[in-house]
Amino acid sequence: MSLLKRATLVQKLILSYAAMTVFTVAALGNAIMGLYALNQVASTIVSSDLVAITTVGKLRDSLLAQEGYVRKFIILNGSEFKTLFENHDEKIQASLNRLQGSGPDRQLPEVYRQYREFRKRATTLLQGGAIDPKLMTMAADRTLAALDGIIADRQHRLAEKMADADRRRVETVRITLLLSFAGFLFAISVAGFFAFNIYRSITKLKKATHRIAEGDFDFDPQIPLSDEFGELARDFSDMAAKLKVLEEVSLDASPLTRLPGNIAIERSLNRRLKGGEPFALCYLDLDNFKSYNDRYGYVRASDIIKMTGEIIYNAVKEHGDRSDFVGHIGGDDFVMIIGSDKITTLCDTVIREFTAGIMEYYSQEDLAAGSISGVDRYGVPRDFPIMTISIAALECRKGDYASAAEIARAAAEIKDQVKVSPGSNYFIHRR
Repeated sequence: MSLLKRATLVQKLILSYAAMTVFTVAALGNAIMGLYALNQVASTIVSSDLVAITTVGKLRDSLLAQEGYVRKFIILNGSEFKTLFENHDEKIQASLNRLQGSGPDRQLPEVYRQYREFRKRATTLLQGGAIDPKLMTMAADRTLAALDGIIADRQHRLAEKMADADRRRVETVRITLLLSFAGFLFAISVAGFFAFNIYRSITKLKKATHRIAEGDFDFDPQIPLSDEFGELARDFSDMAAKLKVLEEVSLDASPLTRLPGNIAIERSLNRRLKGGEPFALCYLDLDNFKSYNDRYGYVRASDIIKMTGEIIYNAVKEHGDRSDFVGHIGGDDFVMIIGSDKITTLCDTVIREFTAGIMEYYSQEDLAAGSISGVDRYGVPRDFPIMTISIAALECRKGDYASAAEIARAAAEIKDQVKVSPGSNYFIHRR
């Protein structure tokens, strides 16, 4: 029973069909045995005729089997079909000898002649000869027709001598019907069992779909991992886990730039640390952003944040690869997690694009003056230069840093050093 539970859906279906086949074969076997019993009864009268009929039946089966092996050889090109063909040829030769010894038959010479023709054409096909398989089929059909003629003759001889076999015939029919009915009942039971299991699994999967759609990403359909439905349930759970991660990233993303936030940044750093490959964390910060916000207002300042995010994202998209990452820490702080061989290219690109783009956000008077007037964080009036961008690039190799927090602290320290220098610039720190 435990083995059945662990079987896949296909295996269960095959097993059920195999069981039904047993009943069918048993019914057919009983019918054949009944015919054999009738043959034993009649053999006391006309043993030679019954032997001939049985022999002809075997000849037909062997001939059909041979034809089937040739067709399978043509499709599958397997050498084992040649061996099976030859084995049946020996059986056919032996059967023909027995048939010849059972008494005279008008059709027997025709059987010999047509079978020789069939074997000749079949052998040609098995050896790779280029002939039409229909010619082999026609020879097989003529052989079968000749065998049918022998059966007809023998049955005519037996027609008057089988009256005493009625009792065995009735018994054979009865047992065959019982076996067939038992097979039918078994088939209905198996079909009901599988229909119930399939319905139950589909109901659970439907419930899981609704729960996941409602945001319950941890819902477990509780379908055993034993068949295709169990595998599908596992796929549902994997999908829900990925959706949960995506939802976390979406909730963590900046509503202004739509770039991933701190959770995603930390996850990306941890993944890089576990991978062991060298990479770089670039901490990007805008200089004189607060004074701009005080002068032009938060709407214009927000536009600059969006522009900066787009510049960084497009630069990484153009010069980086799919594993590179762009995040928005918050305010005017951004990060790039990139391959260490791309630091110079990406930093130069970001600075160049930012320097060109920032000019559109200042008035002509401020651009002509090269600065704007305002007060610093201590309330002291002073002039602030046109906004620039500072980039602290921290190259990370295996063993340099133990955690994402350690990398973030080191990058923040370097960023403070970079901001001291005037204008847009970057600094690469290597241990």
